[in-house]
Amino acid sequence: MRTEDVLAAIATGLWRWDNASGTVTLDGEAARLLGLPAEPVVLPEVAVRSRFHPVDWNEINGIVNLAVAEGTLAEARLRIMDVDGRVLRTVRSRSKPVESRPAGESREREPGGTLDYELIGTIQEIAEPQPGTTAAHTTITGDWRRSREAFLLDAGRALAEARSTAEVLRVAASLSMPGFSPDGLAVFGLAGDRLSVIGHHGHDPGEEGPFTDMPLDTDYPAAEVVRTGRAVYLPTPEDYKRRFPAAWPLAQRFGRVSWAFLPLIVAGRTMGAWMAAFKHPASFSPDERSVLTTVARMLAQALQRAGVAESERELTTGLQRSMMPQLGPEIPGMQIAARYVPTGGGLQVGGDWYDMIPLPSGRFALVIGDVQGHDVRAAGLMGQLRIAVRAYASEGHRPDAVLSRASRFLAGLHAGADEQAEPYDDADFLSPRFATCLYVECDPKTGVLEVARAGHPDPAIRMADGTVLMRPTAGGLPLGIVPDTDYPTTRFTLEPGETMMLCTDGLIETGGHDLDTGWARLRAVLESDAHEHGGSEGAADGVDGGHLDGHLEKLADLLVQAVHGPSSHHTTGPLADRREDDIAVVLLCRQGESCGCGALLPHPARPARRTALTVAQAEPERIAGARRQIRELLHDWADADQVDSAVLMVSEMVTNVLTHTDGDALLVAEALGELGGRRLRVEVADSSDELPHKRQPGEMSSSGRGVLLMEMLADSWGVDPRGAGKSIWFELHEQSKAASD
Repeated sequence: MRTEDVLAAIATGLWRWDNASGTVTLDGEAARLLGLPAEPVVLPEVAVRSRFHPVDWNEINGIVNLAVAEGTLAEARLRIMDVDGRVLRTVRSRSKPVESRPAGESREREPGGTLDYELIGTIQEIAEPQPGTTAAHTTITGDWRRSREAFLLDAGRALAEARSTAEVLRVAASLSMPGFSPDGLAVFGLAGDRLSVIGHHGHDPGEEGPFTDMPLDTDYPAAEVVRTGRAVYLPTPEDYKRRFPAAWPLAQRFGRVSWAFLPLIVAGRTMGAWMAAFKHPASFSPDERSVLTTVARMLAQALQRAGVAESERELTTGLQRSMMPQLGPEIPGMQIAARYVPTGGGLQVGGDWYDMIPLPSGRFALVIGDVQGHDVRAAGLMGQLRIAVRAYASEGHRPDAVLSRASRFLAGLHAGADEQAEPYDDADFLSPRFATCLYVECDPKTGVLEVARAGHPDPAIRMADGTVLMRPTAGGLPLGIVPDTDYPTTRFTLEPGETMMLCTDGLIETGGHDLDTGWARLRAVLESDAHEHGGSEGAADGVDGGHLDGHLEKLADLLVQAVHGPSSHHTTGPLADRREDDIAVVLLCRQGESCGCGALLPHPARPARRTALTVAQAEPERIAGARRQIRELLHDWADADQVDSAVLMVSEMVTNVLTHTDGDALLVAEALGELGGRRLRVEVADSSDELPHKRQPGEMSSSGRGVLLMEMLADSWGVDPRGAGKSIWFELHEQSKAASD
């Protein structure tokens, strides 16, 4: 009797599924069981798939893929459907996958690809369970599968969030699998031809000793898994002892009774093995093997991501350390602190930088800048530009000349890149980049600062009493846009006890802020720190430099935390764009002056507040900056009406200079005295000898009211002739609201 006849007598058919050609070969009995005419037939895969219940097809598809990967038997229970969608019968399939590859061909496949194989096996009809049994089986199976899916979702999410190898191993150790949780886990890493434990759970320290450095040809399950790329399941101690007799004495002492060793494979490359050991018997059913295989795949991908991230962090950290300068030797009478925080995405390296440069004249320069972009090219250009600026400064050039030469240097780099752009596919990588920069030359003896600015945010000054002002400075275009650009300089004095802040726009705008709201956030930090420590007067009242240095370092941390720390989540700005940016910040504090013996001289309890600003004929828009300067200078003035009066008079005085003269307006404002009884003096100087005179403007006149305003609003005012020009001034005496009422 033929084999086919014997199988047909017991309602068992034969089938061959070739996934390479997409065809299925059925004998007569197999065709009958699938609801087809009882005769041998070769059908396309889609025709056979339509005979299975959709849920069962998804199940067997996963089981077959698992059996192919492990070289084991694929067994499944399937419901056969007719053309109307009714269940005809239930069959059990037992199949053995056979890979269809030429002899000697590697088993590895391309990333994302599948192995070609043939599925050869039997289909046998089975009796339907009783209704009660079916319900119970469905409930148990459904609950287990729902638990499995929930577990895999949680495990995948936890492994995806792990950012280091240590975090991945901690997640792996905490996995609690549904129904068959292992109590011992180990991850083996491959380095060359050696295998070692890189993390474990459920073992005492030191117990991993024999497994820390194994040759790949060791008779041990993990080594075999790495050599073959196939999982090894050992349901009983007898299986372990029979297959790996040399390694059994080492495994026996841990008291486990079942083991699963699975390969960790990423993109077709085996990078190690994962062991799950059980103190209770585990049969490793197809469902259980499917869970273990999925976890091993997620674990391998998580370890790969963590390894890449750690390599990138190591690379970028080294790059940052090589590019970010040391602040150099201590400067008598000055304290400096600086911070750099890379953006949160990509390689965490960008174009922001700062530098401190000793100058031939005994002075020093502070530089802060920002090259466009947050990629490797931005970092490379930043390194080149920083070296160029340092070289020009060290030659003794003035601030304006340093920036002019730096702009020409960066533009020259763009020209050279354009000539080489042809071989590159990424045109954006070689596209021109600009850079903003702020260059400050400092005289530590006098506190005089000379500032040249190329499209960069202005510096901020915190005065000795804690008042914070944005210090407007003249500026030019960002570096690299126009090769031959002039950069005017602004000169002012950093008084004893004052602190200057230089920063890139990332410190201002990160978190969805514009320049106004971002500046308000930083101002609050600077002012609250000043009030907490009594302003900067501690330095002026004899506080030692070491204490001041520590305070300045703390202030730098507070500024960064306001943007990147937990408190920053409560200060998001009005803009929808929440992109992060690199941050660089430099703080310069001038200590109090000292007498001949080296002791710090005391200053008045309430130091004078001073600000100065030049408004050029070509920059009438800076009148708004002058008004803002006065408001910031008088931020705690007792009478708000007096503040409005001062702002109005300053606006009128500066506008008159620009309208009636050919020169620039120099504004100097000073507030002196104790709170509640201060005196404000404002002077606006120009180069014209023509004195203001009182007029009688009509109702429709748009000018002629300047002198009238001064007489009405100022406590006193006047005009002081000078050798070349004049100075118009007014004074206001602070009045409490109660006194004015």
